[in-house]
Amino acid sequence: MAAQCCCCKAPGAQAAPARPPPEPPPALDVASASSAQLFRLRHLQLGLELRPEARELAGCLVLELCALRPAPRALVLDAHPALRLHSAAFRRAPAPAAAAAAEPPCAFAFAAAGPGPAPPPPLPAFPEAPGAEPDCCPLAFRVDPFTDYGSSLTVTLPPELQAHQPFQIWWLDPELTYGNAKPFVFTQGHSVCNRSFFPCFDTPAVKCTYSAVVKAPSGVQVLMSATQSTYVEEEGVYRFHMEHPVPAYLVALVAGDLQPADIGPRSRVWAEPCLLPTATSKLSGAVEQWLSAAERLYGPYMWGRYDIVFLPPSFPIVAMENPCLTFIISSILESDEFLVIDVIHEVAHSWFGNAVTNATWEEMWLSEGLATYAQRRITTETYGAAFTCLDTAFRLDALHRQMKLLGEDSPVSKLQVKLEPGVNPSHLMNLFTYEKGYCFVYYLSQLCGDPQRFDDFLRAYVEKYKFTSVVALDLLDSFLSFFPELKEQSVDCRAGLEFERWLNATGPPLAEPDLSQGSSLTRPVEALFQLWTAEPLDQAAASASAIDISKWRTFQTALFLDRLLDGSPLPQEVVVRLSKCYSSLLDSMNAEIRIRWLQIVVRNDYYPDLHRVRRFLESQMSRMYTIPLYEDLCTGALKSFALEVFYQTQGRLHPNLRRTIQQILSQGLGPGAEPGAEQVAAGADSEVDPDAPALLLGDEAPGGAISLRDVNVSA
Repeated sequence: MAAQCCCCKAPGAQAAPARPPPEPPPALDVASASSAQLFRLRHLQLGLELRPEARELAGCLVLELCALRPAPRALVLDAHPALRLHSAAFRRAPAPAAAAAAEPPCAFAFAAAGPGPAPPPPLPAFPEAPGAEPDCCPLAFRVDPFTDYGSSLTVTLPPELQAHQPFQIWWLDPELTYGNAKPFVFTQGHSVCNRSFFPCFDTPAVKCTYSAVVKAPSGVQVLMSATQSTYVEEEGVYRFHMEHPVPAYLVALVAGDLQPADIGPRSRVWAEPCLLPTATSKLSGAVEQWLSAAERLYGPYMWGRYDIVFLPPSFPIVAMENPCLTFIISSILESDEFLVIDVIHEVAHSWFGNAVTNATWEEMWLSEGLATYAQRRITTETYGAAFTCLDTAFRLDALHRQMKLLGEDSPVSKLQVKLEPGVNPSHLMNLFTYEKGYCFVYYLSQLCGDPQRFDDFLRAYVEKYKFTSVVALDLLDSFLSFFPELKEQSVDCRAGLEFERWLNATGPPLAEPDLSQGSSLTRPVEALFQLWTAEPLDQAAASASAIDISKWRTFQTALFLDRLLDGSPLPQEVVVRLSKCYSSLLDSMNAEIRIRWLQIVVRNDYYPDLHRVRRFLESQMSRMYTIPLYEDLCTGALKSFALEVFYQTQGRLHPNLRRTIQQILSQGLGPGAEPGAEQVAAGADSEVDPDAPALLLGDEAPGGAISLRDVNVSA
């Protein structure tokens, strides 16, 4: 039987078919100003035009919605001060064929004006839906403050709008900034940044399909997180379609001087020409191996292609799991093991996070904890248990380090974090979300006694909830239903390990995994660290220098240096011996190793190696490799050195990164307290816009260096 419109019956029909039970409203999300609980979002269409000469991105948006109640007075969307709205209008939209005899559904439109008093630029061409009616009437709207990361956009709806009657919304946004000589723009939606890209229900509880038409200048490659893409060369237009429902934060766009290279039967890398050979050589054949391992564990990969685009150092996190098109920072290319782990983590998100999504940011562990567990199952299948245990030991070591900094009673150490109104949910991205979440999932796997049986459960869980958003109760109820024998044993109520306690207790994980299978890799690290803290130093240093760490894995060396960092400041004689033994060797290793050694240099005020710190900061433009060093420099006696290096290098840094470093340099300074302090506090670079949207770079959280270094954030 043909599907019918939910608000009418077909001509001649005796009775309307039984309507399926109504979908439950989305979970309430305090990070969203929207009225998402009053509407059902069916589809969104984007029409965008890149205008590099004017440093603009113009765009139309159509949101196809149904009201869940009759005659709603207003629609509220998440927006951002960067969106300058010009007009709103209501018009009738095409009705489904089965409802042709009934009153057609309705639509309305938005347009955003350009900066200043000038009229908005013309709307880019946007394909009309078949049967659309051009007549429209204006609607009133207003933009109100919401939080420091967004606004609320309230639109008065026509009084005749009925429940379940589809309608649409349009908008135009003319301004995005390009950072390079050639046009290059990217979006970053996680967690609540896409409200500065387009008005939307910016909550993970709401999912819909989307399509896009993007017009770009010649020579500019445009990519989006979509299952289908085509290019009409004579029109200079890219067309994209995402056939599966996704939340707003997973709509992503990148455009620039990007070239492709195939690395597998369903994967390619995209990168700027100078990076493409390196990216290809490091990932060729590997991604297909990881996808195949994930499919054996958790079922078919459902997104079609798995492509990877390497972004400039201004990308604010390490990687982002945009469906079909993982975004990853190019800086990670020189650290092979970190690259492997980060890409596998994003592969795992294809099942956990993208297909099944946490309904609120307060339960982000449902995506990150499960993705981390799946990532480690994939690495175990691909590289063996010892490597996985080494990676886990490295991350859990960082978790305990972060716990010391935040305190065991920190509310952000809960898995179910209470997000207070006005707090940016991006601030909740910490190691507890990843590693405490992982430990809980690992504990569940141990309850059923067999990792393969738990894999079967996760496969069933994904199949049941794919393309929806869930809360913790959905996961745990499904777990107990899949393993009825465990439900009979009341495993959810075991003293000290209650599921509720896992979710709501502060502090460390209630249980941690057995990592003894990685002892062949972790034992040498512990032994070397003990030698450097032993007495007498001469004898210990001689024994330590006989150990050749050049043959170690990156994670082993990083774990060793992290242990030394935890013990800093060290006795000066120890630092002198460490420098003599390792400084030149470590200087030839990748950035993940070098930054840790340089942090040891800074935290111990070891002046003979400061030239290495300067050289590193002069060559690095990524926040993941600059912020931690600037924070360490500014907590001790080296702030003047930090100021000097910053003033010499700031012109090569992205404006958002400059602003963050300026905030670090200004902390604790009164007017005139130090030369240049007033300049730093006020913003030394006049190009930095204090009202710049979060569109290009995601959340800028002062003091985020802990998570950047210790989490190595992959969203």
